[in-house]
Amino acid sequence: MVYLQYGKDILRQSRFLNSESVLHHPLFYGGQGVRYRKLEVILTTNVDKLGKVGETVKVAPGHFRNHLMPKLLAVPNIDKFAYLISEQRKIYQPKEVEEVKEVPKTEEDTMKEYQKAARRLENAKLVLRRYIKIDTELRSPVDEDEIISEVARQLGVRIEPENLQLSSPLSTLGEFEVPLRLPKSPPLPEGKVQWTLDVKIRKR
Repeated sequence: MVYLQYGKDILRQSRFLNSESVLHHPLFYGGQGVRYRKLEVILTTNVDKLGKVGETVKVAPGHFRNHLMPKLLAVPNIDKFAYLISEQRKIYQPKEVEEVKEVPKTEEDTMKEYQKAARRLENAKLVLRRYIKIDTELRSPVDEDEIISEVARQLGVRIEPENLQLSSPLSTLGEFEVPLRLPKSPPLPEGKVQWTLDVKIRKR
């Protein structure tokens, strides 16, 4: 675990501490029978009902000596340990993830998207290939679902069944203008009275 390594690194680095400063710490007097009500320690990990990693808390000397210290959950609160804690937190503490806020689209943005999609449909030609049965008659007609699927594949525009005004499936070779009913009613190009989709069916 990260926190366990965290505590081990702190205690390993503590070998550089001056022995005199350690011997004068209340923790070690507590071990010789001197009573101290509370002992300040720095937590090396989150401890339930006690605190979070890096926090300084007060605990009974016996609790620290018998529980926190053997499990590497805390170290005495002295300057050199505090420095080691701060340095170790830079290494082990995960970086905060920057929150990315999505900017909501405005009505104007939505209208621009519809106009862009409408112009693409108006200026493009959907080409389909079909086997014929007799002369120009198709073996299988082109229906609404296929046109919607091919518009998405060829033109990169998603339309719904209600956007197509196809009275009946296309059953012969040739070129067709399929009327469109687009949402938001984008402004029509000059000279146009209705949005249309050009569909060309060729012999396979």
